[in-house]
Amino acid sequence: MEELLNWSYRIIANTNIDFKRYLSDKINWNNRLIIIVGSRGVGKTTLMLQHIKQHITNNEEVLYTSLDNIYFTTNSIINLAEQFVLNGGKYLYLDEIQKYKNWSIEIKNIYDNFPELKLVLSGSSTTEILNAQGDLSRRALFYKLGGMSFREYVNFTSGSNFEAISLTHLIQNHRKIL
Repeated sequence: MEELLNWSYRIIANTNIDFKRYLSDKINWNNRLIIIVGSRGVGKTTLMLQHIKQHITNNEEVLYTSLDNIYFTTNSIINLAEQFVLNGGKYLYLDEIQKYKNWSIEIKNIYDNFPELKLVLSGSSTTEILNAQGDLSRRALFYKLGGMSFREYVNFTSGSNFEAISLTHLIQNHRKIL
């Protein structure tokens, strides 16, 4: 687990926080179990890492890892969670959950057995995640991160900060907006 913690610290420290996706401000980060789904490459990992870097000040209380890490070929996530909590861990961020067999059952057990632990999960197999076996539906808040909008692309490439405008607001205020 020490290697996972060191890797986690390094990747968090090297995370760029200059540009954030729209979903960042819409997630209820206080919930005990959050699941973020979306296509590969849309920014789920970056979204989680940015939240950690900006909002969790004690590095020893947080662990970010990807479940496609070789560590999980011989170790379970439930054992990781137990060790982590016993060492003072409070926030566990697990990426690529679809890569881990029976992940939903273990997450349910972690959720039920470690009430002091907050879990944030992400994965790209939306159908598989939403049809998970372990009945996480009443425990988890699910969020879907879509592809980048044109507004986000312009903000990302130009460093601008154009705010989202609803269609209704645009129709009613188009003269004022220009």
